[in-house]
Amino acid sequence: MIRAKDIAAMIDHSLLRPDLTIDDVKAGCEIAVRYQTASVCARPSDVQLVGDLLKETGVALSTVIGFPHGTQTTSIKLAESLEAMEAGVVELDMVMNYSRLLSGDLEYAAEEIEAITNAAHARGAIVKVIFENCYLTDELKIKACRICEAAGADYVKTSTGFGTGGATAADVRLMRETTGPKVQVKAAGGIRTLDALLEMRRAGAARIGASATEAIMKEALAREAAGTLAE
Repeated sequence: MIRAKDIAAMIDHSLLRPDLTIDDVKAGCEIAVRYQTASVCARPSDVQLVGDLLKETGVALSTVIGFPHGTQTTSIKLAESLEAMEAGVVELDMVMNYSRLLSGDLEYAAEEIEAITNAAHARGAIVKVIFENCYLTDELKIKACRICEAAGADYVKTSTGFGTGGATAADVRLMRETTGPKVQVKAAGGIRTLDALLEMRRAGAARIGASATEAIMKEALAREAAGTLAE
């Protein structure tokens, strides 16, 4: 039987919209702590603030690398990663250079992911590689999964939430079927309801990126109280 706390433990509470104010970020951290989400995914410039707010709360600090298009050079992505980890980040959501993937330059994409993953693992952090599936064929999604697994990435992730489309259950199933048990799947982009989250969970997602955390958790708690929270 799934419980509301199990739902919360899947959520990376997203605070990435460019128009969020500092007060919005503080309020978002309060939501994450109240429900005990897996992490707060903060904008790089907010990492120090969010890290202070999450200290000793049990909610992990995560941030994005190469966001939102993945076209920064590898050296810049690596510098972003190192700076974030120095500030206490333990989970890096890195946008792969899917332009290179689309161009057939698999070696570039693979070497970049491996460089970030090696740096993260050396410091005890994990890496979630974002594909932006709305721009990829299924064949390229499969290639990206295999590249990430070979590079040692911890998660493959569907979307930034800033592309032309977000997570789909079909993509999550494909990614789950393509990767081995050491690689988890994160679904993100457009997941705004409990039912949408549960659909992604059934498809194989272990983590969910969401900004609508409060609405999702209120529904989860209401269903749990009514005895109707089920997968």
